[in-house]
Amino acid sequence: MLELIKRLDADIQCDIADTLTLPYELRIRGRLKATTDANRDVGLFLDRGPVLRHGALLQARNGEVIKVCAANEDVTTAYIDNGLPLARLCYHLGNRHVSLAIGVDDDGRHWVRFPPDHVLEELATLLGASLVHHQAPFDPESGAYAHAGREHSHDHTSARAHDHAH
Repeated sequence: MLELIKRLDADIQCDIADTLTLPYELRIRGRLKATTDANRDVGLFLDRGPVLRHGALLQARNGEVIKVCAANEDVTTAYIDNGLPLARLCYHLGNRHVSLAIGVDDDGRHWVRFPPDHVLEELATLLGASLVHHQAPFDPESGAYAHAGREHSHDHTSARAHDHAH
C-alpha cells in the first residue's frame, strides 16, 4: 500500500503519479484507506484538520505525488441572481450551518451548491433560486473560521498562558 504522508503546496511544479478522487465526506479525514484512479491501494496518514481541497497534492513516503480530485456526488445547485439575492441566499443557508460551495458557471449564472435537503431546497426556492438536482464535484467554502475548525492551524502570541482542546 502506498502511504500518503505529506501535504504539498498546491502551486508546486512536480510530476503527478496518480489521482485520488474522493467525495467531500472523505476529504475531511486525515486517516483512511482508499484506491487511486489507477486502482492502487493507498493509505492517508496526514495531520488532522485541513480539508483536502480539489487539486491538493499529497506526497507518498516513496516520494510519489498524488493529486486529489473532488468526486461527483449528489448535490443541489441553486441558481440565483448576483448581488443581494445571492447574498441573502448565502446568508440564510449559512445560518443553517450547512456546507456551501459558491460559484459562477461559464454562462455567468451564479450558484450556491449544497447536499440535497428538502428544507434547504424549499428555503432556496422561497428566496428566488431555481434548483437543479444533479451530480457534480462538491468543494465547499472553508469558512471564515477555517483556522479554528477542521482546517485548524494557528499559534497564540498572547502573553497570557492558556490551553484549549481541539
